[in-house]
Amino acid sequence: MQLTPSDQGGPLTATTSRGPRKIPGEAGIWVFIFGDLLFFAYLFLLYLYYRAGDPELFARSQRHLNTGLGVAYTLLLLTSSLFAVIALRLIRARSAGAATYFVLAAMGCGVAFVGMKVVEYYTKVNAGVTPGTNYFYLFYYVLTGLHLAHVAIGLGVLVFMWWLARHAPHLSALQLSLAEGCACFWHMVDLLWLVIFPLLYLVR
Repeated sequence: MQLTPSDQGGPLTATTSRGPRKIPGEAGIWVFIFGDLLFFAYLFLLYLYYRAGDPELFARSQRHLNTGLGVAYTLLLLTSSLFAVIALRLIRARSAGAATYFVLAAMGCGVAFVGMKVVEYYTKVNAGVTPGTNYFYLFYYVLTGLHLAHVAIGLGVLVFMWWLARHAPHLSALQLSLAEGCACFWHMVDLLWLVIFPLLYLVR
């Protein structure tokens, strides 16, 4: 902050060299993110309601989930989000080459998540565990299935972010904002899993 006199010799006034911080991304992406989070919050509350109605069934079914696999999913998404953060910083710095590599690394983690989840679904269905088995597995498939769909959409979003990263030196302010929106969406996918994982795998 610096103090400058007025042109007419009036009192000193305070001026700042920085304007207000801008929220990353476009307003539309935040409307979507908050709406999506509210929808999942409703599903989480519904899960807790049904769990309270039959805690023994939910606890018994929960013991058949592979917690180690859940931890692996979590590490993949956290690592992917870190790569997305680094990529966005590099895009802002107009460093196209490095930014594209980090976006691809984020995508690689996402693809690994999808592949592992599909294999887990296949294994469970082959063992006769389906959404019709009981209420716990109904919620398991609904919550993880919707999240998996978000991961798949997020991978498409990261493809667009990769294209933006390739053109980082020449991006307009709007395109930079779109890159921020891509990263925000991917972080939302990560955030959802950070709630789903303990709900389904850990909370007894």
